[in-house]
Amino acid sequence: MDDGRSYTDEAIMAIDPIYDPKATTIPVLRYLVAVADHRHFGRAAAACGVSQPTLSAQLTTWERRMRIQAFERGGHGIQVTPAGERVVAAARSALAGLRLVEESATAAKPPFFGPVRMGIIPTIAPDALPWVVAALEREHPSLELLLREATTADLTALLQAGTIDLALVAMLPGMSGMPLYLEPFVAALPRGHRLANAKEVSARDLADGHLLLLDEGHCLRGQALEVCGQGTVTGADYRATSLATLYRLVAAGLGTTVLPILSVDSDDRTVTCRPLTGNPTRTVGLLWREGDPRAAAYQLIGATIRKSAPRDRVRPA
Repeated sequence: MDDGRSYTDEAIMAIDPIYDPKATTIPVLRYLVAVADHRHFGRAAAACGVSQPTLSAQLTTWERRMRIQAFERGGHGIQVTPAGERVVAAARSALAGLRLVEESATAAKPPFFGPVRMGIIPTIAPDALPWVVAALEREHPSLELLLREATTADLTALLQAGTIDLALVAMLPGMSGMPLYLEPFVAALPRGHRLANAKEVSARDLADGHLLLLDEGHCLRGQALEVCGQGTVTGADYRATSLATLYRLVAAGLGTTVLPILSVDSDDRTVTCRPLTGNPTRTVGLLWREGDPRAAAYQLIGATIRKSAPRDRVRPA
């Protein structure tokens, strides 16, 4: 030792070892998370690339050694116990940290140090991805961007679990992130509708008619109701699963709806779009985990998206 003191083998062994063969292993961490995600040992084993007996035996051994029960095995499937919830959350965090260690050791150029996994909600993805991806490729050629589409609730959960790094969403009250641009809502009307020639359409006009909305789980549904001043839906409450379907329902004359302006096809004459009174907007922003060491890189991504947003239709947040 460089302090001049001598150490016996026993003293050296008393120092916390870098690797303890009795400690929780990386495979066990992965098995814990996989079983919690799939609620099935067979599917969890397949996802981890091991046999079910191997996964079950290692988890059972680990539970006995730790003197806890992480999962309840019963006829109604696998349930995560309260102790298991804490353990699985810690396992997700540990695996996310491990991934950062591995990415830091790759040959990827700074500031990204490995792939960036970005989630995006379905009401933004089809209309924003073409110019978002083009701008990121142009400004950050070393960026390896992996994309995933899901609802806001699912992306938030994936973000906290470390499954994705970024989420491009319509920001809801209480969300902490990087606002990028404000996207106006417009009224979408069938051709020949009584309001088709109006300079602007009031929320009450839409609320009093057949208002078409997306299905539950899409944040745009709640935003449309908020714009129209409704807490509940009356009339033709169609529940479309995508903006494309919603658009076609309006074109078929089945009702009206509220759309974000980037989803509007200006060349389509089957739907007439008019500004809404008060010019309501949604804030599109970028979210990432608090404390993520790549936060500075994510800010660069956000700045690129903000700069490349179509200024003729949206404005910076």
